[in-house]
Amino acid sequence: MEYRINRKTGDKISALGFGTAYIAESGEEEAVRTIRLAYESGINYFDLATADGHTFSYFRKALSDVRDRVMYQIHFGADYASGSYGWTTDGETIRRSVERQLEELASDSIDYGFIHCIDEPSDWEDYRKNGALDCLMRMKEEGIVRHIGLSSHTPSTLQRVLDEVGVDMLMFSVNPGYDYQQGEYAKGSVDERAAVYRRCEAEGIGISVMKPFSGGQLLDASLSPFGQALTRYQCLQYALDRPGVLTVLPGIGGVSQLEELLGFFDAEEKERDYAVIGSFSPADAVGKCVYCNHCSPCPVGIDIGLVNKYYDLAANGDDMAAEHYRGLLMHADACIGCGHCLRRCPFGVDQPARMRQISDYFK
Repeated sequence: MEYRINRKTGDKISALGFGTAYIAESGEEEAVRTIRLAYESGINYFDLATADGHTFSYFRKALSDVRDRVMYQIHFGADYASGSYGWTTDGETIRRSVERQLEELASDSIDYGFIHCIDEPSDWEDYRKNGALDCLMRMKEEGIVRHIGLSSHTPSTLQRVLDEVGVDMLMFSVNPGYDYQQGEYAKGSVDERAAVYRRCEAEGIGISVMKPFSGGQLLDASLSPFGQALTRYQCLQYALDRPGVLTVLPGIGGVSQLEELLGFFDAEEKERDYAVIGSFSPADAVGKCVYCNHCSPCPVGIDIGLVNKYYDLAANGDDMAAEHYRGLLMHADACIGCGHCLRRCPFGVDQPARMRQISDYFK
């Protein structure tokens, strides 16, 4: 298992997390077995915006003896009074819902308490007006909630919330479809979505990824907005390569799905290579490096993906990224303009020109 550090909280988080949208469909025995196997395989981060209220008792049975070794995202706005998922901004309803969730989990704490599903400006207004935010912050003051999170699909709205509230973790929908304006939750332009990733990286706000497969559409050629299927491993690698991303939370429905996803960490590089999405790129994405490193190996040893990532972040005001760039063994000024990367880049990036630009920036 690979782990990444949330710079704001110090938490060491598994790169593969566990989404719970489908786990209750497998039945109690299979669900408990799957959750326990996930923990034993190194997964320590679990999202509990589930579809079915039974999920919480399954986690109690699977993980109560190791509660201090795992982290839960619990959403202030997800209500299970009916037995299945509902959404509310009423503070008192949320308080009762969260208390029931904690009772079912046999837990007295919440690692990441999330401002839940704020997609429109009106959602944010209602969340504050109706007491939802007050409920979350009160539990934070009481020590029940350790850290604050935010879930949203909409770059413009989440940027506003980030301006107004100190957030430690963002749950955002990340996949090639949404980033290229394809799919139900493909909100925001290429540049607006990239700005979210860069802001989170610069400010140390971790990103936990929801919908990495676009609800399964990207895995099925007949449903894919690109007319071509991607693999789970390609989607996972794509998400993990975005700046700020700490963990990806695919919905897991049983042991066999979990075992397939865990195979990602032993997969060969070619199985993870998502360069094929270059053929899907919209006009406003052409010529922009996505850090896929399909252009590697550079004949002189430049890590082209990292050089581009650190430059983009530094140019966005991230001083730490500038320091990371200076710590690289090979810098942009080592480029000899051989054109090897030009022939391999699926996104039409003029990397020799970029290397000159980056070299000039860091002089």
